[in-house]
Amino acid sequence: MDVEHLSHIRQNPAVFAPGGVRHLILEVLAYAADEAESNGGGRCTVTLHPDGSVSVADDGRGTDTRIDDQGQAVKKPVMASKDLRFFDTPDVQSLPDGHPRRGMSVVAASSVWLVHTNRRRGGAWTQRYEHGIPVTGLTPISDDDTTGTVVHFLPEEHFGKASEGLAGELIMLSGQWGTLSVEVDDWRSRRQTG
Repeated sequence: MDVEHLSHIRQNPAVFAPGGVRHLILEVLAYAADEAESNGGGRCTVTLHPDGSVSVADDGRGTDTRIDDQGQAVKKPVMASKDLRFFDTPDVQSLPDGHPRRGMSVVAASSVWLVHTNRRRGGAWTQRYEHGIPVTGLTPISDDDTTGTVVHFLPEEHFGKASEGLAGELIMLSGQWGTLSVEVDDWRSRRQTG
């Protein structure tokens, strides 16, 4: 975990998350697109929740997670540290909004909370972050024989609510990732029952 890095992101939202919620979603979708490209195709669902949170679920291989010598699950620290492939890299790829890709730490640091659910062959785990800092360890969950990743996050309040037209914008922008099929499910105007 890199607390200084996370703090730097939080202090500069206009630099690291230009366009607010839309940019944060595109940062997550970029990882789903990477998975789709390496697997010859993939699917992803973006859900806009009534509480202002967003979840992005893909059917990829899941985040790289290994079992260490003590039998503990350890995953790549992409949420709470710099992704050196993108952050502070000259000529880094641009996301479909035209802004630089910086990595998942931007999303985690820019969120009140983020829950990362990870399903891989041989195991499944979830972990919660608050302002980019892990507040739980990797918690095992039931393995349902599927793979993929769900990143569910609540953007900081200063980003405001997602615009009404965001669903359509995301579909249009995601068309630039040829191997990734993106569906947007907007629950914000639906009544919850239960």
